[in-house]
Amino acid sequence: MQYLIDQARVFRARVAAHGMDLGDLAGGHRPRALFVSCSDARVIPALLTGARPGDLFELRTYGGQIPRRDTQALSGEARTIEYAVEELKVSDIIACGHSRCDVASDAVRRAETLPANDMSWPDDSALALAGDDTAAGQWHTLAQLDALSGYPSVIPRLADRSLRLHAWFYDVDTGACLQYQPRASAFLPL
Repeated sequence: MQYLIDQARVFRARVAAHGMDLGDLAGGHRPRALFVSCSDARVIPALLTGARPGDLFELRTYGGQIPRRDTQALSGEARTIEYAVEELKVSDIIACGHSRCDVASDAVRRAETLPANDMSWPDDSALALAGDDTAAGQWHTLAQLDALSGYPSVIPRLADRSLRLHAWFYDVDTGACLQYQPRASAFLPL
């Protein structure tokens, strides 16, 4: 804990050393993108993207999961997404999965224990039958884009092309970052 306290104490000096003026953000912010990722401590959106204060609006959840939009009870995640899309007018949403993700690994383990003809496992486990954690993690990341595309605030912005959805996959072992390319139907280097 002391390390975190020490870093917080010198934060202003570090910001000044990088030529950033936090006062510019005091009146509001217009982030470039909403970055949805896992809350895993190995995934650091600002470090990964080189973002400066005010560049990213972050939503971090267990497994980077985006719940389906429920009109009866808005979750904190749904409110964050709608605020980013409607109020902040972000032009891009990045759903970023990662290797060695517990959510994907759990899906693989669940799928491996079920008979091949058992269709009772969750949808996000479909690809996990291959026993490949990376493939399952990438498929899980794409499933988050599917969930996002069903949000009422997202639908018209996708239609008029003022909003773009991106699926990224971060390899925690190598630091490589891949982006899903629909034409290739694969995650390829950025």
